[in-house]
Amino acid sequence: MLGDQLSASISSLQNADRKNDRVLMVEVEQEATYVRHHKKKIAFLFSAMRHFADELRGAGWTVDYVKLNDPENAGSFTGEVERAIKRLRPNRLIVTEPGEWRVRAAMDACQDAFGVLVDIVEDDRFICSHKEFQTWADGRKQLRMEYFYREMRRKTGLLMEGDQPAGGKWNFDAENRKAANADLVFPSPFRVEPDTITEDVLALVAERFAGHFGDLNPFWFGVTRAHAEEALDRFLEYALPNFGDFQDAMLEDEKFLFHSVLSLYINAGLLDPLTVCQRAEEAFRKGDVPLNAAEGFIRQIIGWREFVRGIYWLKMPDYVDENFFGDTRPLPEFYWTGDTDMACLRAAVTQTKEEAYAHHIQRLMVTGNFALLAGVDPKAVHEWYLAVYADAYEWVELPNTLGMSQFADGGVLGSKPYAASGNYIHKMSNHCKTCRFDVKQKTGDDACPFNPLYWDFLERNRDKLQGNPRMAQMYRTWDRMSEDKQQQYRDSATRILTALDKGDR
Repeated sequence: MLGDQLSASISSLQNADRKNDRVLMVEVEQEATYVRHHKKKIAFLFSAMRHFADELRGAGWTVDYVKLNDPENAGSFTGEVERAIKRLRPNRLIVTEPGEWRVRAAMDACQDAFGVLVDIVEDDRFICSHKEFQTWADGRKQLRMEYFYREMRRKTGLLMEGDQPAGGKWNFDAENRKAANADLVFPSPFRVEPDTITEDVLALVAERFAGHFGDLNPFWFGVTRAHAEEALDRFLEYALPNFGDFQDAMLEDEKFLFHSVLSLYINAGLLDPLTVCQRAEEAFRKGDVPLNAAEGFIRQIIGWREFVRGIYWLKMPDYVDENFFGDTRPLPEFYWTGDTDMACLRAAVTQTKEEAYAHHIQRLMVTGNFALLAGVDPKAVHEWYLAVYADAYEWVELPNTLGMSQFADGGVLGSKPYAASGNYIHKMSNHCKTCRFDVKQKTGDDACPFNPLYWDFLERNRDKLQGNPRMAQMYRTWDRMSEDKQQQYRDSATRILTALDKGDR
């Protein structure tokens, strides 16, 4: 059982025999270092795995658990499988399908390598199977989440009134774009004090992964199913009622606002995604939360989460190398340090460093938007997101980063690039009040860098974007500018990118 399969009802156990079968769980160096994962992420997964092993033992399973500091630990997934096969001499290896392509490839190689039958069973924790997504995608000129989402609503019955969506609309996103006022009272996420198991893991991570990105302490993530369920209860009662209105908002010194911080529990298997959605729907039906909040939250899970998984398995393994704009700029150093004069970027990166968490607008419209406008290599951006967030697994992170955020797939996942000037951040946040740059200044040394970079991005990629109907208005606006004004934008952008290449903050 893998570290993101911490579900007691996982398909690999459904036909297993507690008396005769052995459960194998391993902590391996390779999984913690194939990208240099955030220290909190490693600690969360190792502690959650150890607690889950105890949960299985309490349910009558025999668990072979190999800790990272076991002197016999082979250091890799395949090495530990080989050791277990030699030790136990099983007649077959049963595993729920891994979420990531590279792990699936390793699983596929086990049968020939070790001479044991490998039975890879479908992961039924997802609403849409690979085959179902393939059938939906076949023959479509464009794959758009909105239409897929409607199918998932019909399939699950969530927020449906017969064959029609509750409230008469499928999507209430237009009502979910309010800027938050700092005077609002924001509930903090559910927090847990580390127990003995977690303290042991924290000491191990501090010793073995000291050079990895991120702050290890304070560590407050839940690490058991009971913790995850308490986190869900807290979100539903205190945050979901206001989640819809303010889900796109950002505030200086407010890390969580009304966001759930549940994705790390869902993606590791401690919460069932469909059950989470049903609980949100129940809160709406009882009148505890408005429809736009319940719908917006449910859409993120049965819409985006399921959709990006479908895209991932449809397009891999070549998808990871997509680079529509041919961008090659290295990732700026301040993505690792937070040491930048840009207040919005500083807040997003610093929070990421401290919490292994940032909400979706910080990821998409701040760190992602800047990387897109600056022409950063999309694979480098992908590897950063995969490393720094506690909820990041390649199947969910890669399409969101490469496709949605960086448009590196040329429009497979999204219909247009999520590119924006500083005005978007000014509208949705209060970061600009504390920034040394002036968001209202379009060009020059004191202008918000997003402003000239936005127009420079459009102009340098014109041959690839001007035929996109959703970009036509922006190009008409650019073409109406005087040559002198256009040149000012280009000159300002050149100064910014040159300074970026020199390591300027």
